[in-house]
Amino acid sequence: MSFPSSGPRTGAAVLSAAIGQHRVLADAICLANVAFDTVTKLSMRHTLPIAPQFYVTAPQACPYLEGRMERKLFTALQGEHAQRLNDTLSKQGFRRSQNVLYRPSCAECSACLSARIRVADFVPSRTQRKVMKAAGHLRRTATSPWATEDQFSLFRRYLDARHADGGMADMDVFEFAAMIEETPIKSRVIEYTRAAQTGEGGRPLACVSLTDVLDDGLSMVYSFYDPDLVHLSLGTFAILDHVAIAREAGLPYVYLGYWVPGSRKMGYKAGFSALEIYKSGKWQPIGDPADHRAELHPLSVDPIAEQVARISLPEARTVRE
Repeated sequence: MSFPSSGPRTGAAVLSAAIGQHRVLADAICLANVAFDTVTKLSMRHTLPIAPQFYVTAPQACPYLEGRMERKLFTALQGEHAQRLNDTLSKQGFRRSQNVLYRPSCAECSACLSARIRVADFVPSRTQRKVMKAAGHLRRTATSPWATEDQFSLFRRYLDARHADGGMADMDVFEFAAMIEETPIKSRVIEYTRAAQTGEGGRPLACVSLTDVLDDGLSMVYSFYDPDLVHLSLGTFAILDHVAIAREAGLPYVYLGYWVPGSRKMGYKAGFSALEIYKSGKWQPIGDPADHRAELHPLSVDPIAEQVARISLPEARTVRE
């Protein structure tokens, strides 16, 4: 997305404008309309020639847990090292939205936990095997990140049926195109089509997944599907098929975004075997989901400056004070 040529912009102004205009779509988290007057720039204490700058958003209502406020730590994803930066930060709980990488960093809450499936150890449940069989007639096609009218039509139908009051409900075709196409890294659009019914032509879209290809796996940025096919559990099917794609490609993980204990929206992710969560600075098996609580505590989150100081960058050794 281009910015108005109204004079020079600082890095903070550019990122603030970008986040203000872009929708953060991964897991349906929205950063639009955030009051960025209070965005704080945090310098990195690393030895890269050009170290990324990190920022925090102003608090806003949490979309997952009622009565709580969310805040995000984020940085720009751009330049010749964008792919390596995305690979490295994805291993540390960050997610991509267009040309921005972000991670929850709430003041007193650490409920949002990045989740990924260990492909080699994944075993589908009986219900998941039924899902794969029921949707087995769909045809998969991997394409370049290029938005189409058919995709947008399906996206609108999905939002109207499933998230009519969500943060993305008013997205137009230009914002949709930006979500799909504005990627500085290796991304693919995975389309699943079905056989045409009477009066239809070609193979209509049933499900679409915007997927990033990382050096250690696939990251499912955003998925949407035909709401008339809800009986096929296409959201679950897309995850299962990405596990199959990763296995075929020899990639060890499928990244699912954030799992939030206590949130019904995110509860389904705990139903996949071999699930790991990024907690306390490391990946670990989820174990019993009931063991993870979403309690508020003033000491549950380290200060932002300490979080940034511990971030590892590609080919850089973290400098600790």
